[in-house]
Amino acid sequence: MSENRAFQRAHILANHILRSPPPPSNLSLAREACLQYSPPELSESYGFDVKDMRRLLDGHNMEDRDWLYGLMMQSNLFNRKERGGKLFVSPDYNQTMEQQREITMKRIWYLLEKGVYRGWLTDSGPDAELKKLALLEVCGIYDHSLSIKLGVHFFLWGNAVKFFGTKRHHEKWLKNTEDYVVKGCFAMTELGHGSNVRGIETVTTYDPRTGEFVINTPCESAQKYWIGGAAKHATHTIVFSQLSINGTNQGVHAFIAQIRDEDGNICPNIRVADCGHKIGLNGVDNGRIWFDNLRIPRENLLNSVADVSPDGEYVSAIKDPDQRFGAFMAPLTSGRVTIASSAIYSAKVGLAIALRYSLSRRAFSVTANGPEVLLLDYPSHQRRLLPLLAKTYAMSFAANDLKMIYVKRTPETNKAIHVVSSGLKAVLTWHNMRTLQECREAVGGQGVKTENLVGQLKGEFDVQTTFEGDNNVLMQQVSKALFAEYVSCKKRNKPFKGLGLEHMNSPCPVLPTQLSSSTLRCSQFQKNVFCLRERDLLERFTSEVAQLQGRGESRESSFLVNHELAEDLGKAFTEKAILQTVLDAEAKLPAGSLKDVLGLVRSMYALISLEEDPSFLRYGYLSRDNVGDVRREVSKLCGELRPHALALVTSFGIPDAFLGPIAFNWVEANAWSSV
Repeated sequence: MSENRAFQRAHILANHILRSPPPPSNLSLAREACLQYSPPELSESYGFDVKDMRRLLDGHNMEDRDWLYGLMMQSNLFNRKERGGKLFVSPDYNQTMEQQREITMKRIWYLLEKGVYRGWLTDSGPDAELKKLALLEVCGIYDHSLSIKLGVHFFLWGNAVKFFGTKRHHEKWLKNTEDYVVKGCFAMTELGHGSNVRGIETVTTYDPRTGEFVINTPCESAQKYWIGGAAKHATHTIVFSQLSINGTNQGVHAFIAQIRDEDGNICPNIRVADCGHKIGLNGVDNGRIWFDNLRIPRENLLNSVADVSPDGEYVSAIKDPDQRFGAFMAPLTSGRVTIASSAIYSAKVGLAIALRYSLSRRAFSVTANGPEVLLLDYPSHQRRLLPLLAKTYAMSFAANDLKMIYVKRTPETNKAIHVVSSGLKAVLTWHNMRTLQECREAVGGQGVKTENLVGQLKGEFDVQTTFEGDNNVLMQQVSKALFAEYVSCKKRNKPFKGLGLEHMNSPCPVLPTQLSSSTLRCSQFQKNVFCLRERDLLERFTSEVAQLQGRGESRESSFLVNHELAEDLGKAFTEKAILQTVLDAEAKLPAGSLKDVLGLVRSMYALISLEEDPSFLRYGYLSRDNVGDVRREVSKLCGELRPHALALVTSFGIPDAFLGPIAFNWVEANAWSSV
């Protein structure tokens, strides 16, 4: 029976094959040529000097940056590997959490031996600070964990000692910190309090009999949480704690406490637990700390703002508790400065990879039997990436400007630095996350591979939107500062001065009803429309708050009710500040190709900001027809920036080795020979 079935099937199959019509004579069965990688440099030209553009973008210490890039590429500690005939260096994210922590610490020791940190705490002045910032940025381009470990040690622990402490602390701690004899961390955040530093629950009292402070964690919500370095490597920490003297709470103060001995053993009266595996930054050993009647010398109070005498008397030149708290917080601005700049370099890495890939990867034909089209020649792909590229350029100038005013800071500029750094930290880190997501999608499935970086960087940098101040809280701080400035000037009948509000001393700009291409690209129009938005939102915000206060509401509750206006205002202030930094950079350039391209970039930044913010339509600054004009102009600018795409990402100055393999010969990098 089975033999008959087999015979019948064979017979049917034979008939089917024999009855099949022959293939047409004009059908070629010859094998098509395989896809080949073609470097974009063969077909793309540079319309301006990329070295000059890099000088504008990096802003400072190019030679120092290149020196550090070279140190990393020379050492196997930085996971050198070859893909597609090119050398790459990037962390091995397949390592366990413990392995990532250990290799990060080994890299820190290597850079210490090479003299990278020389003068980071013991030198002073703008030049020394700019060099330190430049080298930290390079570390962050390689690995966010590396830059965060260094940032906690030098910028949080080290700067706390330097700025909260006095001569006795500087002599004892700064050189040892720079040489990593001491490994510091920074215990501010608690399980129950993050952004609200005033509410922290750790309590410190003073014992005049022994001349010691006694630090306690009174409840579980007071445990120090997310403390970088605490889980494994740190020997000492800055402890932020409420200071209680004779039953009176004097507010938050900073103390030095040892948490491990020289052999790495946890000290008595200290408990430490690991925060565990994270979505990124697993090279950083975040930990939790409890203090159980920990006694420290009286001299370990960082006493630049306030002190306690041997007999227990509290002394401070700043009598007002609010001002005293502000004095403690002022030096922490450096964290927001470094985060804002780091976010932009991360966006540069993502864009350099995605745009280089789009200049060599093809998909679909637009004509029958025609060649497949480069991804970046599709208008939709240009729309995805080129506005983000322009924003990244604009924000680079803003980050550089922020660094300059930070390193040249004076007591008079501290308020402005706080406000500007708060706004830029929020806007730039949000931009980075959006950019990385778009770049991940723009390279398709290749973006999911860890070695191609863009997908991995999302998890590595996501935390930037939260630490050193939750972004939404920071934007509300910006609006509150603008509110206070507005009320103060109106009350004193004084002109506006500072925070970029001088434009409010002039008549309100009037926008044309018809927006031509030349109008939209005019720098004065762009400045006017950004100023109009900020001015109107600030007046609306203060008016709404005043009305609520007039009905008996407190100022704080009035702010809360108007949180949407506050967020719109914070964004308007920050985006206008960014635009101004681009205009300032552009104004310094002589006529020529560099200035022309930067003008295109500036117009793209300004117009994409108009298109993306509903405020312009919501509050009537632009009509529906105007918004349509803006959208069409953005598309035209995409086409005009397209020929400059390769030159613009090359101007980032990031060595090829620090990008992902798909930025280059992605065919060879995935060939069988590379397996």
